[in-house]
Amino acid sequence: MVGEVVSNKMTKTVSVRVDRLMKHAKYKRYVRRSRTFMAHDEKGTCQIGDRVKIIESRPLSRHKRWRVMSVLERPESQETRRIT
Repeated sequence: MVGEVVSNKMTKTVSVRVDRLMKHAKYKRYVRRSRTFMAHDEKGTCQIGDRVKIIESRPLSRHKRWRVMSVLERPESQETRRIT
């Protein structure tokens, strides 16, 4: 699954929000639904806003059942962005 890191305040753990589109049963329109997963980040490299790929694993703690497989993209930081 692919999601966005919303919190990295814990040691070796990140919260990842995964969004999906589902069709509403009555109104037949697409609605965005999201779910938050706790994922294990061994190296502690994930930052808030990173787009990451997570995979399911054995239970690592009470809430952690996912591991960060890779960081797909990082947001452009405020320092590196050029104002034109």
